[in-house]
Amino acid sequence: SSCSDSNNNNICSHPIQQRQRNQRKQQLTKISMMSSSSNEGDATFANASASKNIATFDGDEKAKATDFANYFSAYSQLYHQKQMLTDHNRMAAYHAAIVGNSEIFKDKVVMDVGTGSGILACWAAQAGAKRVYAVEYTDMANHARNVVRANGLDHIVTVIQGAVEEVVLPEEDWERFGLTLQNGKTDQQQPEGETKKDQRVVDIIISEWMGYFLLRESMLDSLVRARDTFLKPTSGLMMPSHATMMIAPIVDEEERKHQQNEYAAGMEDWKEFAETTSNLYGVDMSVLENNFDREQKEYYVMGSKWAELPTSCLLAECAVVKELDMHVCTVEDARGVGLSVGEDEGSGAPFDFDVVGRSLAENDDVGGLAGPISGFAGWFTVDFKSRTDDAGKDVAPQVPNPAYLSTGPEMGYTHWGQQVFHLPSAIPLLADQTTRIQGTLEMMRTKDSARLYNVRFRFSSSRRRTSSQDRDGDVLMKGKPEELVYQIP
Repeated sequence: SSCSDSNNNNICSHPIQQRQRNQRKQQLTKISMMSSSSNEGDATFANASASKNIATFDGDEKAKATDFANYFSAYSQLYHQKQMLTDHNRMAAYHAAIVGNSEIFKDKVVMDVGTGSGILACWAAQAGAKRVYAVEYTDMANHARNVVRANGLDHIVTVIQGAVEEVVLPEEDWERFGLTLQNGKTDQQQPEGETKKDQRVVDIIISEWMGYFLLRESMLDSLVRARDTFLKPTSGLMMPSHATMMIAPIVDEEERKHQQNEYAAGMEDWKEFAETTSNLYGVDMSVLENNFDREQKEYYVMGSKWAELPTSCLLAECAVVKELDMHVCTVEDARGVGLSVGEDEGSGAPFDFDVVGRSLAENDDVGGLAGPISGFAGWFTVDFKSRTDDAGKDVAPQVPNPAYLSTGPEMGYTHWGQQVFHLPSAIPLLADQTTRIQGTLEMMRTKDSARLYNVRFRFSSSRRRTSSQDRDGDVLMKGKPEELVYQIP
């Protein structure tokens, strides 16, 4: 992906239309964030199971109900579906991956995990699939059935409402559609030690499972379990097949200062409220000021923000912090980034950026940047290509026309946008000096919601003369180590 502006023009401007989108999304995410944090420490209402998995896997009925209210219910609204369907970068990538590769869909069995309106399932049928299972947890399944029927595809596509972890393929389909296991057998076998019969008859799993900064929403857990339950182990294909997460330092001072001002205004408003309540009603509310301050700071200062950044905001080439092969990744991979196995922290994913300040030399073609460093931006890309894992690369069909989707600044608008992590105070760039930002990123699930994530940055900054060839020597300034934790609302 393109991670820097070729003209070295880092005047980061936000169009009015983007600010309106930002405000709309931030209003929605603030409600989500406040409602999730209000239950902090109360395991009774957590939308995670006792084993810290998403509720649809092994949660009790109360956890499932909470998970539906906090997460799935939004996807049952056509307004939300329309937002995704009008994301043309998203639509074009999936259409190219499916319809543009009709030869590998012809006469195949396909599963669409989280079908929503059913459009991906319809494309799979139009591409020649003989059977498509469109799995949808919410009542959007009813709309999907109508879409499938209206497009004359209900003889190929069947919509199954329920959690994919609980789906069992219809018995009659084995004979009706000639379902076969990878070994060619047409009868269901029950593997030793398993309670369910072998259902690995699906040739291709398609899904639009990605959330903000890829992992938010934790739908990857469900996708991994669907793959291990239904996909033919070595000949099956996942679409998308690979995913990559990246970050880059950015200049975004207007928005950073706007958030700081919003926080300051909120606290001034609280003080006026407390004084008015005391004077008029005789009750001292100042005891709650620290709690209100924490809420406001978590949202305005230490909560990430959705943004549609221009490439001019990028100050350095992006760094990859996680890569996923969808054919072999695990539920453990879905837990976060840079974590030790089974833990909520680890050594982190490393990053190391050099940001070059403006040059004072008249004949210097390097140019450099004015800055300052306002924070970090995170986004992801996905590929739709052939298998690369050892078990499947020589067995599964080759994807003749690979497709690609980026949610980075170079793509313009996508409904995912980028997640921006503003620093509490900006790092200035000085002329003829290079600022180095070196550290690690960890991403882990929050304590109260299995679908929300915190991101921890540990880093330090230093400056050296741009003319110096030694990154570790000739240091002019070295800042103290910083640790910042943000919530992706």
